[in-house]
This record gives sequence, C-alpha cells and structure tokens, in this order.
Amino acid sequence: MLKVQKLSVSYGAINALREISFNVERGEIISLIGSNGAGKTTTLHAVSNIIKKRGGKIEFEGEDITNLAPDQIVRRRLIQVPEGRRIFLNLSVRDNLEMGAFTRGDKAGIKADMEKVFELFPRLKERITQISGTLSGGELQMLAMGRGLMAQPKLLLLDEPSMGLAPILVDEIFEIIQKINKAGTTILLVEQNAFKALSISNRAYVLETGSITKDGDAKELAKDPAVKEAYLGG
Repeated sequence: MLKVQKLSVSYGAINALREISFNVERGEIISLIGSNGAGKTTTLHAVSNIIKKRGGKIEFEGEDITNLAPDQIVRRRLIQVPEGRRIFLNLSVRDNLEMGAFTRGDKAGIKADMEKVFELFPRLKERITQISGTLSGGELQMLAMGRGLMAQPKLLLLDEPSMGLAPILVDEIFEIIQKINKAGTTILLVEQNAFKALSISNRAYVLETGSITKDGDAKELAKDPAVKEAYLGG
C-alpha cells in the first residue's frame, strides 16, 4: 500500500533521514519507534510532502506520490494526524470535524461519518458546540483523530497520539486505534511509548539517528534484548 525507498531528508548540514526504506501493507498497523530526534516525525512529514526531501521515492497504492502537493496526497486519502494535535482552537468541535472533510462534497456521507466519529469518541458529541480551545488534552487528541477520520483515510499516519496523556487515557486511545484499524483503516504509528505501540502493531521499524536499525514482527521486536534495553525499560 505504501512503499518508501531510500528516503533522505536534510536540515542544513544535518542528515535527518539516511536512505530509509520501509513498506506498509493494507490492513496493518505498523509502528516506527525510536528516541527523540531519531527521525520519526520527519518520516511522516516527508511522506505527506510537507517538508523537502533530498532523495528517495514514495509510492501509495502503486502511484508515485514523491512530488505531489500535500493537498493532493490528502485527496488520495493518505491522512496525517500531527504531533501536538494542531486543532483550530478558536473553532467549535463541529467546525474542526467539518474541516477534516474539506475535500468532500457528499453531505450525507459527511454526516454519517461524523456519527461514526461520535461512536468512537462520545465525549466529542457531548461537546459538539464547545470551542475547541477549552477542551482537555485527551479531548483534543480525540478531536484530532476524529478530524483525520472525517477525510475517510485509507492510510492514517498517527504522530505521537499518546503524548502528554494520563495513563488511563493512553489505554483508551490505543484501544480506539485498534478499533479504527479493525474497521478497515491501515495505520502507520509514530509513538514514543514503544511498549504500547509494539503491543498493538503487526510489524515495526526501529529508527536511530535517521537510519532504520531493526525491523520485523512487533511481538518479536518487543522481546529483542537491545530493543528492550533502549525503549522498553530493560
């Protein structure tokens, strides 16, 4: 479904990504794990083409999207939920969700998908007219994910969905990620909480200073001594 070949990104003299290659198959949850500064978020930004690439090729559903404009990538239903949520804080919950459907013209479908979002995130329905800037951190994350789902993603890129959340909310968010996947959406997950990420993923890639150093079955990687030592607290 997604094929990334020899992707390189530089910030000035710093090589943020060094010819990394990976793939995501339809129906999978794939995790990218690694420490801060390893290149995880840069990878997602490069796939979405919101940063300039130094080299490499990206294919989505057999089409070369390497140089497509970000809005054209969104129209192909490859959707990113960014780190830090990036909600329109002065707009209501409803307005933010409708912004997620800006590429669509099917009013009935948009209404039906909003109801599906409310099934996943009942608290958003309770706060539908509330200004988003007044929501809690957990509610903002739910809204960010709901907004992404309004674009009917085939592939959903999730960047640090558990960041800053209380443990009970982290569990809830990861349960919802699994529900989204079981409903038919493929997921590429960037997550600092490697233990949780590996526990729900089919496969995973380990990024270290811009290079993929390990990859394989997520459950097997969770048992790898080096991975356990570096990312799972030994």
